[in-house]
Parts: sequence; structure tokens; C-alpha cells
Amino acid sequence: MTVDKNTVLVLDSSEPERLAEFYAGLLGAEVRPGKDPDYVEITNDRGVSLSVHRERDYVPPSWPRPEDSQQAHLRIMVARADMDEAEREAIGLGARPVDTKDNSGPRDTRVYADPAGHSFTLAAAPE
Repeated sequence: MTVDKNTVLVLDSSEPERLAEFYAGLLGAEVRPGKDPDYVEITNDRGVSLSVHRERDYVPPSWPRPEDSQQAHLRIMVARADMDEAEREAIGLGARPVDTKDNSGPRDTRVYADPAGHSFTLAAAPE
């Protein structure tokens, strides 16, 4: 099998422009309209490539409810020393924490939902 180098992860959303702005801010990337008007692309020169698709009947995932599966999530690597700053930035951009079982002390991973309900993790990069 040959995979196109332009293969990207696509997230569904009823408001793709809004979700694309969220991820562009979080990942230090820029938003570009896709060739198809129902797609918005998020890219940067460091290899970030993500797309958001307009799904008119979009229903957000309900994870982490135990009866539903997670489906997929993004894992965003952050320098350990920058975890608190990355968390403040993510929340400021509209992320909602979903992993709040132990918020005391340093944590290597922190789980959130983006504005459309997709889960993602900020994870401390290995030193």
C-alpha cells in the first residue's frame, strides 16, 4: 500500500471554522480553507496537518462516559516545564478538562475536550 504524504486526521464539527481556529491557536498553526468548502485545514511548517469537516448533523462524542468508546484522540507533546502554561492556553482557547480525578501536583498527561467535544491529551514529552 502506498500512502499519500498529505494524509491527515479529519475531525467532524458543525462549526469547522471555529474548531480550526481552536486547533490553530493550540498548535501554533494557521487555518486555510480546503479545496472542498466543507473542509478547513490547519497546518504549520513543523509538520502539523489536521483538517476539520463540516458535519451538519454532528453529535459530539460522549466519552469519557463508561458506556461509550473514546474512538480517537489527539496526543499533543509539550515540554514538561511548559505543561501548566499549555493547560492555561488550551482552556483559554476553549478546551474543557475531562480528566479531573487528581489535579494536585505535577501530572504527565492532562485530558481535555475541544470545543466540538473531541478528546485530546497534553502529554509531557520525554526529556
